[in-house]
Amino acid sequence: MAANMKAVKLRIKSVENTMQITKAMELVASSKLRRAKERSDNCRPYFEELYDTLKTIATGNTDFSSIYAKSSEGTKVCYVVIAGDRGLAGGYNNNLFKCFEADAAGKEYTVLPIGKKAVEYFKRRKADILSEEFAEIAPMTVGDCFEVARLICEEFKTGEYSTVGLVYTEFVSMLSQEPHFVPVLPLSELTDDEAEAEPVRNLILYEPESTEVFDAIVPEYMAGVVFGAVCDSVASEQAARRTAMESATSNAEEMIGTLNLQYNRARQASITQEITEIVGGAEGI
Repeated sequence: MAANMKAVKLRIKSVENTMQITKAMELVASSKLRRAKERSDNCRPYFEELYDTLKTIATGNTDFSSIYAKSSEGTKVCYVVIAGDRGLAGGYNNNLFKCFEADAAGKEYTVLPIGKKAVEYFKRRKADILSEEFAEIAPMTVGDCFEVARLICEEFKTGEYSTVGLVYTEFVSMLSQEPHFVPVLPLSELTDDEAEAEPVRNLILYEPESTEVFDAIVPEYMAGVVFGAVCDSVASEQAARRTAMESATSNAEEMIGTLNLQYNRARQASITQEITEIVGGAEGI
């Protein structure tokens, strides 16, 4: 009985130590989340407006000959996959990779992973990796996103890739983060079938020519889209980690309550047994 009580006591202590760690991680994630959410909220209007504008222009200009306008003869798809740097974030990374797998099924592809978990995931799968330079998402800056855009655009111009897509996690709310696949190149992939193309074409005047304009602005567009996705992904990761650590802390508290109940029952049974032995010894005398 004493051995059982000691084992329960040790387990209570272990769970309390774990709860302290999860509580600390929850507080750290909450602190980082505030900054990440503010950055995401600030850049999201730019991200959405930029993407919608290029989509509208691409819909209304199907006749220009920009190298970024139409699919090449290549068969491979290039994915920019943005995951987290660490685990302990619930299903954040797994959900993102499931979204990627659903779109990449049956396709020949190359990936440019951003974030440690993305690099590790594609290394395990022995995938064709374009670059491992962006193995950490936390220190990613606007300059890094321009470097990603430059690399992607240069590779796309070689004609090896038919499509370039972005896989990231959209920050919906503190409790909801949704992984998405977004096509970014060629511009024909952005065409909205429901849009009225003719009015757009008539309203836009290009100087010098639409082809030259698009060849110049597409890398800038690509960098803006990547940066917006990075900001959303960072906020999503911190929100997912905060939720996971909050849940872990709550579970630890429940477990401690259950273990305390077991300890008290074992202690009561031990006391009852000692009293019984004393009474039995007294009667024997």
